[in-house]
Amino acid sequence: MPIAITGVIAMDHLMTFPGRFPERLVGDRPHVASLAFLASRLEMRRGGAAANVAFGLGRLGLDPVLVGAVGSDFADYQVWLKQHGVDTESVLVVPGEHTARHVCTTDLEGERVSTFRPGALWASSTLSLRSVAASTGGLGLVVVEPGDPAAMLRHTEECRALGLPFVAHPSWQIEGMGRADIKHLISGTSCLITNEGESERLREATGWSGPRVLERVGAWVTTLGAAGARIERPGREPCLVPALGSVTVAEPSGAGDAFRAGLVAGAIQGAPPERAAQLGCALASFALETTGTQEYAMDVRRLLDRVREAYGHTAAAAIRRLLTYAA
Repeated sequence: MPIAITGVIAMDHLMTFPGRFPERLVGDRPHVASLAFLASRLEMRRGGAAANVAFGLGRLGLDPVLVGAVGSDFADYQVWLKQHGVDTESVLVVPGEHTARHVCTTDLEGERVSTFRPGALWASSTLSLRSVAASTGGLGLVVVEPGDPAAMLRHTEECRALGLPFVAHPSWQIEGMGRADIKHLISGTSCLITNEGESERLREATGWSGPRVLERVGAWVTTLGAAGARIERPGREPCLVPALGSVTVAEPSGAGDAFRAGLVAGAIQGAPPERAAQLGCALASFALETTGTQEYAMDVRRLLDRVREAYGHTAAAAIRRLLTYAA
């Protein structure tokens, strides 16, 4: 059945500053906040976590339904997503508004200065998953990516009311939501996903210990970067799924989104969390090797070769059965 992915759809404007940000700061005049950086390179990329996850699911041959709000500048992006297997009929186009923008400048040391303009994102809270389920003939799973807080809360509440399993990835909205809201957001999720830093911030934001969080979720997956992912479930010992070792990293952006796409692809087909995480790690390896969050190419043979090398023949055979519709 189709998988709905809710959250941000954005355009990324990525610039490179051929210098070091600290050298441009005025030490004896800290009140001066007007700074200018002459960038040497500009790249415009399709992005937004929800769109990135939907793209990954499309690469794996599933039926992702993207749910979000965009501006009247979305036409070319929409064509791209459709070409890569993403259903965009539930994306709301807001006339006179822009699609969300993420502007990021990186210096020679990898330090970043970022600005995010939500644009049409505010309108995503008007979208109903009940309507999406009716128009698609039913949903098998909902992935709630970070976005407008009101939309995130609405969509998780609709999932509970409709009896739909949902995956919660609160990410940067952990700090953006109040304690009661973040507690409500994650309670009842079939899978909570955070990175290591977000795990600590989530405990601080909710006031719950790790075991108390686990009482309220089906599973808690914590991504650990190059170390892979940790899977925790109530009443079980934690399990570590290592990342693939021999990956040449071109850019880390988008790897987490690809991991979640693989994890979700495995989960909706009934794979145990460890196996689903292995698929996530394998798909993330392709994203790591590519500049741009939706630029990676993946074919089944290459992916299975990587799974076999990292996790063995049994894992490769099991994951092959999950990729029936993949190109």
